[in-house]
Amino acid sequence: MSVKAKYQPALDWSYNNGGQFSIITEENGVLKVAATVDTPYHKNTFWDMVKSIGGDNPSDIIADINPNTSDYFAKHTVVKGETLGKISKHYYGEAGKYMQIFNANKNILSNPDLIEVGQELIIPFEQ
Repeated sequence: MSVKAKYQPALDWSYNNGGQFSIITEENGVLKVAATVDTPYHKNTFWDMVKSIGGDNPSDIIADINPNTSDYFAKHTVVKGETLGKISKHYYGEAGKYMQIFNANKNILSNPDLIEVGQELIIPFEQ
């Protein structure tokens, strides 16, 4: 199996989520990747996938992944059944940090218990 094939799930995920690759080469058993992704969340998710495939410190991939923004961690479009607590749990691992999301979106939210399907929320960096 080629190294590219090994990491193809991470490459595909990034591509399907807006990643734009400028370099994908394989030399001497090392995959070299350069890409631009939308947010720091996308960068972290790509690296989490790489680590799940190749271990915590994979030596067969070198990747330069740069987010388009550093103003916020992610953007999230609300879907049916979500709450700020559920969204907080997804991004921060804790539902109780939902007020960070609410406070970052006061321009479109007036109550943390009232979010609507289709709203695009800014997910700030965890504090």
